Amino acid sequence: MPRGPRAAKGLLLASIRSKDPVVFLEPKALYRASVEEVPVDDYELELGKAEVMRPGTDVTVLGWGGHLRVLEEACDLAEKQEGISCELIDLQTIVPWDVDCVANSVRKTGKLVVSHEAPVSSGFGAEVVAKLQEECFYSLEAPIQRVCGYDTPFPLVFEKHYIPDKLKNFEAIKRVFADSI
Repeated sequence: MPRGPRAAKGLLLASIRSKDPVVFLEPKALYRASVEEVPVDDYELELGKAEVMRPGTDVTVLGWGGHLRVLEEACDLAEKQEGISCELIDLQTIVPWDVDCVANSVRKTGKLVVSHEAPVSSGFGAEVVAKLQEECFYSLEAPIQRVCGYDTPFPLVFEKHYIPDKLKNFEAIKRVFADSI
């Protein structure tokens, strides 16, 4: 699930060339909101490999798809207003997902915020949290925070109220940081 046009091209080419079946999820918001230079050259982004978009030392923030724009803004707020250094990771692929990249980050920071647009119940974030509880239990300094949509259907007109925004994510970053002190 790409976060922008550059990632979309690299992941799509890798998906087309993969010997395995691939479901490619392309967020609609990419068409409306993303302006990004896309290299003309042929390139692929490795399927199953996360990308550390922003290195940090205090909190690991994890997301995927178009929601990464919101998480970048939340990390900016945390840095500017609270002095919290966020390591922002784009998962890029859901199955398989890069457990090692995320676990290494969580072991470094001791804290994790997982955010996505799906409902909190049965969202993929629950799988991430369950796996990281297994892998990083003794490294966690605070309970993992999940910032997700509500467990209710919603009409498109209320999408801005349903999808977690930068402030909701910023509050989760502050909460997980405060819980560890």
